[in-house]
Amino acid sequence: MANDSLEKHFEMKKIAAITMARNDEFFLGRWIKYYTSQLGDENLYIYLDGEDQQIPVNAGKATVIHCKRIPGQVVSAEKRRLALLSQVAGELLQTYDLVIGVDADEFLVVDPKCNQTLKEYLSQIEVAPCVSGLGIDIGQHLQNELALDYDKNFLEQRSYAYLSSRYTKPSVISKPVKWGSGFHRVKGHNFHIDPNLFLFHFGSVDMKMIQMRFQDKDRMATGREKHIHKRAKTMHIITRNKVLEHENWFCFARFFQTLIRPVYALNKPSMAFLKLVVKVPERFKHII
Repeated sequence: MANDSLEKHFEMKKIAAITMARNDEFFLGRWIKYYTSQLGDENLYIYLDGEDQQIPVNAGKATVIHCKRIPGQVVSAEKRRLALLSQVAGELLQTYDLVIGVDADEFLVVDPKCNQTLKEYLSQIEVAPCVSGLGIDIGQHLQNELALDYDKNFLEQRSYAYLSSRYTKPSVISKPVKWGSGFHRVKGHNFHIDPNLFLFHFGSVDMKMIQMRFQDKDRMATGREKHIHKRAKTMHIITRNKVLEHENWFCFARFFQTLIRPVYALNKPSMAFLKLVVKVPERFKHII
C-alpha cells in the first residue's frame, strides 16, 4: 500500500498549455520558449487570431492553428475568444490530465525554492477543478530602470512588481470549464491560490513597447486603448509607491485575495484598495 501511494504521488501528469495571440510575435516567442522548457513543445497549442498571422519561428512541434479573425470590440471579441479556448481545453482534457490556459505575455512559474519544473510540481498537487498562481504584474520602474533589451531575460532587467489580483487567474484546469474573459475566472467554481505558484504578467514590462502599441491601428480599432492605459498605470504605481522587500507580503496577498472578493464576482480575487509593490526575489531572475 505504501509503495503504491508513493508511485502515485510521483506519477507524471500529461499537461498541455494553450494560448491565443494576434500581432504579438515578441511575447509569443518568449511564451513558446518558456513552456517548451517546462512541458515540451509537442504539448503547446497556439491559436493565431487571423489567417494573416505568421507562424512563430520557434514553434517547433507545437500545434499552431490559424483561426478566422475574431471581429468586434475588445469586450465582445474577448468573450468569443475565451469561449473558443474553453472548448479547446475541454477537448484536450480527453487526452491530457491538465490544461494551462494563459495569454502570450503570462508565465506560470513554480517558486525556484521547490527545485521542480512546472510539470513536476503540477503532477503532485490537487487541481479540482482549477488552481491559480499569485498574480505578479511586472512593470518598468520609470526612474530606476532602462528601456528593455530584447535580447536579455525580462527579470534580469525588471526588479519590481505590482501584486495585482487581476493576474491571480485560475490558469490550470483538470475538468472542462468555462473561463471568463481573459482567463480571469472559472464560471460556477471558486478559485484556489497555490502557495508555490506565481503568474508573471509582462504586459507592462516596457514603456516604449506600450507607446508603440498606441500606434498600432489594428489594436486601436478594436477598442484596446483603455486596456493599454491600464498597463501604463501599472508602471506609474510601481514608480510612485514604496517597494516592499519582505517575502511575507506574498503570503499576505494570497490570504487577502482569498478572503476579499469583488461584489460583482464573488469567485474572483481582489486586493480592494491596496496597491502593494514588491521587489522580485533574486531566485527568479534567470527564469524568464
